[in-house]
Amino acid sequence: MDYKKYIESNASVMLGKPVIKGTRLTVELILQKLAEGATIPQLLEAYPSLKQEDILAVLAYASDVISNETIIAVA
Repeated sequence: MDYKKYIESNASVMLGKPVIKGTRLTVELILQKLAEGATIPQLLEAYPSLKQEDILAVLAYASDVISNETIIAVA
């Protein structure tokens, strides 16, 4: 999935945090809700402007960020 169609970062929206385009819903918020056990249908009901593709884009974005992360071992 090309998450860039769904996710944007703009300094004037939510202090530049990545958000779902056209909303003020941050990637962080959606990931937090999923981690707390929310299901996709529950998120779609709670946030009517949200689409399933938006949530899948959030997951793709998070996966991409993690896969490009540099791990530094701390002793």
